[in-house]
Amino acid sequence: MSQEAQMNTDEIRALQAPLKRQYREQPETALITLRARSRIGEGITCRIETGKALVEAGLHPATGGDGLSACSGDMLLEALAACAGVTLSAVATAIGIDLRDATVNVEGDLDFRGTLGVAREVGVGFQRIRLHFELDCDADPEKLDSLLKLTERYCVVYQTLSQAPAIAISHDVKPI
Repeated sequence: MSQEAQMNTDEIRALQAPLKRQYREQPETALITLRARSRIGEGITCRIETGKALVEAGLHPATGGDGLSACSGDMLLEALAACAGVTLSAVATAIGIDLRDATVNVEGDLDFRGTLGVAREVGVGFQRIRLHFELDCDADPEKLDSLLKLTERYCVVYQTLSQAPAIAISHDVKPI
């Protein structure tokens, strides 16, 4: 990345200062719900509605971003929607449920006061995530219950989020 394209310390502080002030004065404005949606596709696939053809990650507008880039929170919810959709489709196929259509809706609530360090008592990250399935099928209630339980059990992203693994962080510094 060129030096001209990089944002400097003063620029990011200038972008975030009014947001930090707003969040201190009006904490409720820092609470934002992000959403993701997937729909089952052909075979064992699903499509994610990202709203962006080529996904570039950047700051969320609530932290000073311009809104042209996806934030990592969006991508996390999209990963959950995708994994849940693929898992739902695979499980339905395995247990003999004909899904004519299915949509996975994911919502996650973030309080950006934590992200921006405005309020130490507010955690960084999602406070709540909701996963909702809209199904078009003729399965009886017992089969549907089994479908949802197995989808929950075998969805890698869901299980990773609900039973957080240990994460190791390391770094390298390139010599000048």
